[in-house]
Amino acid sequence: MVLKTIEALGPIHGYGIARRVEQTSGDRLDLNYGTLYPALLKLEQEGAITSEWGFSDNNRKAKFYSLTADGRARLVKATRDWEETAAIMARFLAGSGVA
Repeated sequence: MVLKTIEALGPIHGYGIARRVEQTSGDRLDLNYGTLYPALLKLEQEGAITSEWGFSDNNRKAKFYSLTADGRARLVKATRDWEETAAIMARFLAGSGVA
């Protein structure tokens, strides 16, 4: 969700990522900032995103995250994996799975 949000919106700060995920989910997901920021740090250390300090719309200093080429590739793979998992689950829930 983080990578997709950054891809969709371009450079964005952590609070913006959290709000977008919450809005996209129809407020069914409530992101815990204690989970989000370590995830952002991990993605940055792995080379999927980069960060740069800037100023938010309300003129506060914030770290803005951008997707790298590696991050785009990870997003493509994660999307493909998720679609495959969802298709498998749909077969089971429909009762047409092979015994």
